[in-house]
Amino acid sequence: MPLLREEQQIRQLDNLELLARQVVEGFITGLHQSPFHGFSVEFAQHRLYNNGESVKNIDWKLYARTDKLFVKQFEEETNLRCYLLLDTSSSMNFPDKGINKLQFSIYAVASLMYLFKSQRDAFGLCLFSNKIDRLSQARSTSSHLFHQYAELEKAYSQPQINTKTNITGVLHQLAEEIHKRSMIIIFSDMLENNASEEKLQALFAAIQHLKYNKHEVIIFNVNDKGKEVDFDFDNRPHHFIDIESGEELKVHPGKIREVYKSGLDNYRHQLELKCAQYHIDLIDANINEGYNHLLKSYLVKRNSMV
Repeated sequence: MPLLREEQQIRQLDNLELLARQVVEGFITGLHQSPFHGFSVEFAQHRLYNNGESVKNIDWKLYARTDKLFVKQFEEETNLRCYLLLDTSSSMNFPDKGINKLQFSIYAVASLMYLFKSQRDAFGLCLFSNKIDRLSQARSTSSHLFHQYAELEKAYSQPQINTKTNITGVLHQLAEEIHKRSMIIIFSDMLENNASEEKLQALFAAIQHLKYNKHEVIIFNVNDKGKEVDFDFDNRPHHFIDIESGEELKVHPGKIREVYKSGLDNYRHQLELKCAQYHIDLIDANINEGYNHLLKSYLVKRNSMV
């Protein structure tokens, strides 16, 4: 029986890697066919040999095929260090039909990891909810990629129940844990319970802490735009359940839509202003729109750092 579970996990990981490869290769093909330029998307596990350096890492088989000297690249030669932060709190389990925010984010993170590995960029994974549940070191090896896919698969198959978010505390802790300048990529719905003015200021202070430590930050604000932003529900009584606290509420959407949208729009506007102030990229990530604009946003940020 344990062997069967192991085989099943390998098949699932193969599917996750296959999906990530399809997403990335489709994106790159689209880039090459479009008029959008300015990216250097190099999938190099080798670099040209420089005269005078050691010959021990020359790939002689590649030399036989190309008549050019290439050196194999290793982990210490990575171009960039990235950390992917994935919010696994219960609010990410919305909606309960179709792909939810957590699943969408896992696919996006897997795709970015595939892109990092192809570009020889080191990457680490942080899973968090009301605390940091897991934080890996940043590496670029194939075995490291496999282990991170295993963690993503675990998060996919074991979603958290009635677990709240404490992104403020998590970001402060990460700012102290990650010592080398890195790109920090956050996947979260950025929803904290009772987002008072005081809590908002605390969140902005945590974001500023990352910038103070010289990290570059991208926030992918994951949402189901139709339901969560536009509050597009049928005009009939609905039974809403807070999937973080379990609190239940019966309400007619038409009676609260304007108040709800006003409060959420104000919060999102403040978040946009603060991110602009700290030169943080805030990207709206609608789970119904695919992954290309997420990959493009990452490449824009990456090319500004190297």
